[in-house]
Amino acid sequence: MSKLALVTGATSGIGKAFAERLAADGYDLITVGRDKDRLEEFAAAHPEVTVRTVAADLSTDIGVDTVADICATEPLTMLVNNAGVAHYMPLVQLPADKARELVHVKVVAPTMLTRAAVAGMRERGEGKIINVAGMIAFSGPADKSVMPRRAVYAGSLAHLVTMSQTLGAELEDTGVQVQVLCPGVVATEFHTRQGLDMSVVPRMSAEDVVTAGLRGLELGEVVCAPGVEDAGLLDAVFQAHLAAFGGQSPALASRYRAN
Repeated sequence: MSKLALVTGATSGIGKAFAERLAADGYDLITVGRDKDRLEEFAAAHPEVTVRTVAADLSTDIGVDTVADICATEPLTMLVNNAGVAHYMPLVQLPADKARELVHVKVVAPTMLTRAAVAGMRERGEGKIINVAGMIAFSGPADKSVMPRRAVYAGSLAHLVTMSQTLGAELEDTGVQVQVLCPGVVATEFHTRQGLDMSVVPRMSAEDVVTAGLRGLELGEVVCAPGVEDAGLLDAVFQAHLAAFGGQSPALASRYRAN
């Protein structure tokens, strides 16, 4: 049986690197992006596999619904929710349209596409879902000296981490794997499109990020952090989360009681 992957944000960066690697691995592809010309250029360069291009804007309901319908009706082997925008700025400075776009692309779109794809994957007893987030998802406790501030961006990536972990538990023993991929700074067009000069910042290649994600699936990792050498650090974070969750009580904590 042929393998079929749908990759969003496939025209550049991590998304294009995923499409390149999956094509090399023999996957037929459905590539999704805003730039129709780039999508068609990629398809023309990969005649060895079938590439269907879908020009869609995932910051809109129409774009999300279009791609979700494909996810629900095509026998996807893999879904890569990679599309993204940054809009790095403090919340008070973030224009409403940019906030809406960011939440739509990084929260609404991956949620709805995953929802659409997962039923068929369960029915077929196999499938892989990769949600591309980033290490900024873990930056919430940082103080104000850490700039630029990016409350909505960090929050959207944290949503992907928690959703992927919880969904992974829901799908245990179904043959469907879920992963959230959390790279650090990556050498792509992502930051330059936001007007940020990252040229002096050490960056991982998009190809290495893809290598980590695919190897992480083989290792059974739900949270894949390509640049974190000590995986025990992630385990410690998640064990602390569970300890706090398990430490709750219906009784009011003593620190909140009147003296």
